[in-house]
Amino acid sequence: MKEVAVGIDIGGTFTKYGIVDKEGHCLIDGTISTTQEKELDQYLDLLKATIDEAIARIKEPVVVKGLGVGAPNGNFYSGTIEYAPNLSWKGVVPFVQEFKKRYDLPMFLTNDANAAAIGEMVYGGARFMKNFIVITLGTGLGSGLVVNGELVYGHDGFAGELGHLTVVRGGRMCATGRRGSLETYVSAPGIKRTVFELMADMLEESEFRDITFNELTAKMISDAARKGDKIAQEAFERTGKILGEAWQTAWHTPVPKQYSFLADWPMPETSSLSPPSAIWSKIYYKYSKTK
Repeated sequence: MKEVAVGIDIGGTFTKYGIVDKEGHCLIDGTISTTQEKELDQYLDLLKATIDEAIARIKEPVVVKGLGVGAPNGNFYSGTIEYAPNLSWKGVVPFVQEFKKRYDLPMFLTNDANAAAIGEMVYGGARFMKNFIVITLGTGLGSGLVVNGELVYGHDGFAGELGHLTVVRGGRMCATGRRGSLETYVSAPGIKRTVFELMADMLEESEFRDITFNELTAKMISDAARKGDKIAQEAFERTGKILGEAWQTAWHTPVPKQYSFLADWPMPETSSLSPPSAIWSKIYYKYSKTK
C-alpha cells in the first residue's frame, strides 16, 4: 500500500485538505466550509467524514500514516488553536486532543503560515534555502520564519506573527483588540475597508458605490482593478505600499534570502499593478534578488 499523509489547512472561511504521498504528489483534495458548523465537535465530525470519503475515492490502496494541520494561531507545542480572531471557536481550542479521538494517528498542528513554510522548504521554492520567510494572505495575514534551516517558534509557539505588527499608530481596530495591525490593511477584509475609505474620499465613479460591505469581495476588487476602476486600483496601490514598507522593516531582523507570498485572494497582474502594487514589487525585487 502507498503511504500517505493528510494535510489540512484551516482558514477563516474555508478548510482545505489534501491526501499527499512521500514525493509530495497530491492524490486528492477538497474543501469544506469552516463556518458551516459552529461547534468544534460537529466541525470535526464533518471534516473526518469528508476526508474518509475522499480517501475512499483514491483509485489505489493507501494507508494514512499521519495528519498535519495548519491553523491560525496554531500552537505547535500544545496542539491547540489559541484565541484565533478569524475563527468562531473562541479561547484555547484543544484541536489535536479532540481530533485524535477520531484518528488514532500521529498528528501535528502548527500555525498555517508555518505549515506553508515547511511545504516550501521541503517541496517548493525554498528548497535548499535555510533562511526565508513565507507570507500568507487571506482572511488575515500569517507568516512563517525559517532561520538556519529551523522554523522559529519562540518560547510560546507564536514567534514571527508579522501580521500583528503595528503599521499605523491608532489605526484600524483589529480582532485582537489592537489598532493599526498590518493585517487590518493588507488582508482580504483589509482591502475591502480601504475601498470604502476611498469611496468616501474620492469622487470617481466606481461599480462599488451601490454594493454593501458584506457583498464586496477581494476578487471583485481585483477584477475591477483589471478593468480600470480607479478606486480599486488605488486600493491596491495603498495596500502594496503598506505591505512593502512593512517587509522592508521586517527584513532586517532575520535577514532572509527570500520572501514567498502565498495569497488566497486574487490580485491584478497588469504591469502597472504588479501584485499588489509597483512599490511592493520594487521592494520585493530589491531585497530578494540582491541578498
